[in-house]
Amino acid sequence: MIEVKGLSKSFKSKIVLRDINLNLKTGSMTALVGPNASGKTTFIKCLLGLVIPTAGEIFINGKRPDRAGQYRAEIGFMPQTPLFPPHLTPKEFLTMLEKLRGHPAVSRRALEEYFHLPPFLNQPFHQLSGGTKQKVAAVMAFMFNPPLIILDEPTVGFDPATNVSFKDLVLKRAEEGATVLLVSHILGEVEQISRDLVFLEDGRALFSGPHERLLRQTGAASLERAVIQLLESEKGRSPS
Repeated sequence: MIEVKGLSKSFKSKIVLRDINLNLKTGSMTALVGPNASGKTTFIKCLLGLVIPTAGEIFINGKRPDRAGQYRAEIGFMPQTPLFPPHLTPKEFLTMLEKLRGHPAVSRRALEEYFHLPPFLNQPFHQLSGGTKQKVAAVMAFMFNPPLIILDEPTVGFDPATNVSFKDLVLKRAEEGATVLLVSHILGEVEQISRDLVFLEDGRALFSGPHERLLRQTGAASLERAVIQLLESEKGRSPS
């Protein structure tokens, strides 16, 4: 589903991504983790065609991201902090997305019910809580049943019940064959809704593979400790 070859990105003299090579297969559930400023956001923007790589190639389902953007019809994206037009309502916004796509969303109504949104659909976004906006973002990401789902810190603002419902939905879509790429700092969440992990540090992919391989490699008892060991070992190799 996602093939990345030699991906690098620089902003003037600052190198943000350094020769990343990845192959995320169709139906995989992969978490992208790393400390702040490790390159995660830039990597996601490259996949979405919002940032042009300095070097390397990206293929999403065999298609290169480009300015035309037709390939984005195969992606559902849920941003960490969704920015909705403040005076539109969720109903108006989701209808606008359907008109932009040129066809109704197959799962819109079911998802609105799933996230208990009907009481809020006709209220303008500026009157809605952050958690309710995040629910609308979830509907936006899933309602066209995309084969690739990119989730950037998706559970920020969710209450515990919605958090569980959201994770159940992600797992269900993965079982149905969707490819999931999750960006998260919450390693418990990473363990629950991913099977593979890509660890970025200073723009480099220090690890890419199943959770179990990272645990064996580090000898750690948990994914959280394994990631910390990986980061500390990299710092130990860096020149002082």
